[in-house]
Amino acid sequence: MNATSGSAPVGALLLCRAEPAAVRGPAQLLRERLLLAPAGPDWSVLVPEGKPWLDGAEAVDQVVAGWAAALAVGATWPVLALWWDADGAGYTLASGFRRSVGYTWLADGTPAGEDEAMRTFATRLALDPVLDVQALEPLTRPDRDADAHARLVGLTAVLARTGLALPEGLTPGDGADRLRAVAEVRGAEELAWSGWRDAVRAELEVVESSRVGSYLRGSKARAVVAAEIAVGLPLTVWGIARRSGGWTAAGLLLLADGAIGLTRNLLRTADVHSGEMPA
Repeated sequence: MNATSGSAPVGALLLCRAEPAAVRGPAQLLRERLLLAPAGPDWSVLVPEGKPWLDGAEAVDQVVAGWAAALAVGATWPVLALWWDADGAGYTLASGFRRSVGYTWLADGTPAGEDEAMRTFATRLALDPVLDVQALEPLTRPDRDADAHARLVGLTAVLARTGLALPEGLTPGDGADRLRAVAEVRGAEELAWSGWRDAVRAELEVVESSRVGSYLRGSKARAVVAAEIAVGLPLTVWGIARRSGGWTAAGLLLLADGAIGLTRNLLRTADVHSGEMPA
């Protein structure tokens, strides 16, 4: 997609199926200017403050796909990136190490994605296989009265069945400046980069207090750490080589999560050797 063509608004939203407390640490590791707000039970929304796609190096869909992958790869919750520009709109759903799935609509609302992608989308978000899938089907069929932005609004309406409730006035398809202004009025939290030490410490606290904290121990933890580092290093190099901020962030976040896991296991080992039992 060409993010600079035409005069239509260009923007994006990142919907995380987790509470803001769980999203805050990973989002800070992106080192981007973001606003964070609750978006219903077990949902959060990230509103980009910056506009890294305006320099023409990357289109908005490519940037937010990298961000979504970076956020989801070390988390237990999925991330849905909504994007739009002069040529159309779409989404990318990232979940753990699995391949991301996406769908695109042309500016006039013409579907330009695969039906299978929409079904995979429903499965990964644990939507109702009958009612919710039926509600998604019209989004994959031609509709002269629904442009690309209306398609995104329809998508969020289906997700409302899962508890998604975007802050009032925060509407997919609006310009980035308006989205930020609305988010600020609704009390969104500004995520400022405070350095690797504070960000990693915050992420460690979230992981330790989560349901997966007890799972990520011993041989399982070492396997996860090894996988994150093994994937993160080449992904970072690849992203830098392509000047891709989103995918570079994904690689760096993998490396950071690997470092967190390594630190956590080293601390546990030290506790055991000192005679203290880990919690």
